[in-house]
Amino acid sequence: MREQRPRYHRIADDLRGQIERGELEAGEQLPTEFDLVERYEASRNTIRLALRRLTEEGLIIAGQGRGSFVRHSLTPAVWDWSVLESRARHKSDDNGDQWSSIVAESGRQPRQEVRVSIRRPPTEVAERLQLDPETALTVVRERVRIVDQDPYALADSYFPEELVRGTPLMLPEDVSAPGGVLASVGLVQARYRDEITVRMPTRAEIEKLSLPSATPVAVHMRTGYDENDRPLRVMITILPGDRHVIRYDVSAE
Repeated sequence: MREQRPRYHRIADDLRGQIERGELEAGEQLPTEFDLVERYEASRNTIRLALRRLTEEGLIIAGQGRGSFVRHSLTPAVWDWSVLESRARHKSDDNGDQWSSIVAESGRQPRQEVRVSIRRPPTEVAERLQLDPETALTVVRERVRIVDQDPYALADSYFPEELVRGTPLMLPEDVSAPGGVLASVGLVQARYRDEITVRMPTRAEIEKLSLPSATPVAVHMRTGYDENDRPLRVMITILPGDRHVIRYDVSAE
């Protein structure tokens, strides 16, 4: 005999189907708990479990004391890491930030909120920059990357302080230069090492990125090296799974 699924699962399935078919549109308020209790002839607790299931799937959001609403889905941004920060793009005549340029080329509006500080690097960054985490200082450029008014990603870059002291990288604003800011001050990145992990977001990341419940993030850590294999920079990018496609082109040779 087939095991019957919990009642709240079936109610969630029905509401999910209405959202997927467009019967409940983005931004539209769901019926009240009282109305759902009557419609499905279920207890209030069962209805709440069904709504929680949809919230955890990122389909609805709960307004404080205002009921539940169908969540607006964000158009995915494509992060092509085989192109972003490539030497070919650095050699172009475009004097703008590469990320901003790529977003603009897709017909969307990019913006970055920048904060600069000088502080001790976290252990994982110190290891990759070959620095002593207890004595070394790094210049940290923290950026909230915004697409069409929505926060899409966080990008924190760490530089050994002694290498970038007095350069434009110390300025608390969007900076760019032909060939890249590092290269413009004589620090040319010859290769990168990428590391990608996936985890649940921290509380700070949830707040900065306005993440719905149960949204995982990809953590992309890129270490840039010069031609002598000296590490110049570590960039950590937080990419929410509900608004990004990560793309690579890899040669088969």
